[in-house]
Amino acid sequence: MSSPHWLALLATPRDSGSEPAASARAAQMAQAARVAEHEAALRALGWWALQFTPRVARLEEAVVLEVGASLRLFGGAQRLHRRLWREARALGLSGMAWAPTSLGALALARAGQHEGLAGPLDELLDALPLACLSAAQTHRAMLLRLGCRRLGQLRALPRRALGRRFGDGLLLALDRAYGHSAEAHVWLQLPERFEARLELPFRIEHAPALLHHAEGLLRQLCGWLAARQAGVKRLTLSWQHDAMRGRDVALDGALQLGTAEPTREPRHLSRLLGEHLARLELAAPVGELSLRADEIMLKPEQAASLLPSAPDEATEALPQLLERLSVRLGPAQVRAGQLLEDHRMELMQRWQPWPGPARPAAARPPLYPQPAWLLEPPLRLDAPRSQPRYLGQPLQLLSRPQRVEGGWWAGQAGGPGLVQRDYVLAQSAQAGLLWIFQQRLSGEESAWFLHGVFA
Repeated sequence: MSSPHWLALLATPRDSGSEPAASARAAQMAQAARVAEHEAALRALGWWALQFTPRVARLEEAVVLEVGASLRLFGGAQRLHRRLWREARALGLSGMAWAPTSLGALALARAGQHEGLAGPLDELLDALPLACLSAAQTHRAMLLRLGCRRLGQLRALPRRALGRRFGDGLLLALDRAYGHSAEAHVWLQLPERFEARLELPFRIEHAPALLHHAEGLLRQLCGWLAARQAGVKRLTLSWQHDAMRGRDVALDGALQLGTAEPTREPRHLSRLLGEHLARLELAAPVGELSLRADEIMLKPEQAASLLPSAPDEATEALPQLLERLSVRLGPAQVRAGQLLEDHRMELMQRWQPWPGPARPAAARPPLYPQPAWLLEPPLRLDAPRSQPRYLGQPLQLLSRPQRVEGGWWAGQAGGPGLVQRDYVLAQSAQAGLLWIFQQRLSGEESAWFLHGVFA
């Protein structure tokens, strides 16, 4: 049986915004908002931690998880500690410690210490101040008068007299922190569907200012997705308008976001939401936000590379960059190519707003060369005595004709329609390799066209 290995994760409450507290009522609302955001950060950390172990619980202002049985699965204690610290910072993690007991790990985390397994736990906890244990902090004023400033001094007092003076709760907390008594926790349960709401500390009139508060909801979503080993494809951010809105203004509003690929990265979702909010104008001040995951897909962990690499956090993945650019510039300004099964050169590919439709099966490679640049429409060439010329110079034909016939089913609406062409690879003294074709026009009349240029 594996030895207990508890981790305590702390989250620091964020500033709710830059609005000044003009009154006591406003200050109370701002404080309530900070508490709500702190609870949201802890909820996100708890859900996110469920991907490592099912033994995750809330303990006062922290999230604790017992990973003794999971250490080998994640490469050992040191590797797991580094991964937790690296990945959970995006969810609001501000402190972490590990120890044989959950209360001991929490006390060390409050003191800013990490390592609780390198030496005897009794010696580590004895050196901590009283504030590191909530049960002792409650009686701190009286304990200071007794000369107790550290947990070791508190533990040295007569146990029976200590229980009569301060109650059994203090003794029980000491026993549990030092591992002399069993701990009991209520394990977190992951909800089947994600939907979270947040009441704003003050009314917001401009849509971009909503991003600061929506990031807490996004962190909860990403924690929930990590526990389910999934990514989000479509989500909805909703808001409630102020009660003093105009009569012609709806009670609420909503913004739907779609991602090209399933993702659970808070940074990317925050940037994408910021691009949408920058283009939005609110009809009335907003007092409440809610976030809902509409479509999720499984997103298993990627295998790590065998080659050492130094990831640059400032570098954004290309699909995520294209996704933000399509929102900022408009869908028609960012397009993706799609290969098609067609003999006609003009219809071998199609450009659609990014990311376009689902990728079809791979197209069969063509039997003849493909130029890097197509001319639309093809350029008709002078061909005296059936000798094609380009830029005033005759072309040297390098290959046998490749005949292309087809397109009778498409008519003229879907492109060139029926084509009857003989393609030839030609050499130009000025332009290099060219892709030209001869087309029968009517009767004995024929013409040469330049259709592509090779790089």
